[in-house]
Amino acid sequence: MAFSKIGKFFGISDEDEDMLDTEEYLDDQEIDNDNVPANTIDHDKIVSIKSGMNAAKSKIVLYEPRVYSDAKDVAQNLLNNKAVIINFSRMEDTSARRIVDFITGTVYALNGEIQRIGDKIFLATPPKFVTNGKISDLVDKKDNLS
Repeated sequence: MAFSKIGKFFGISDEDEDMLDTEEYLDDQEIDNDNVPANTIDHDKIVSIKSGMNAAKSKIVLYEPRVYSDAKDVAQNLLNNKAVIINFSRMEDTSARRIVDFITGTVYALNGEIQRIGDKIFLATPPKFVTNGKISDLVDKKDNLS
């Protein structure tokens, strides 16, 4: 009888009589949900599907400011949990330093990080971003090899 049920499940068997017997058997049984203890469900193992989707949608914004007022846009991206790569190659050094100071304050307030990853290029990350290694260490090693 077990093999016939498996065959029916996969659509191999054409016997409708056994199917009627199974339906009658299920109708005769009463399912009593009140007798199930509430502690049998482990709520710690329940995870929302949306929680995994939000983690996959982390973004990195590339930004090339030209004036000091552009620092507000960079800070807003950090507040929205987006990492920002900032290229200061088209700015004067004094204005770039002011923006770096502003962004450093924003990153400090958020418990994020800011790193120099190249000549006039910085990476600012909100708290949940993790970076491994440092590009500046690799650049220093390359300069020593020359």
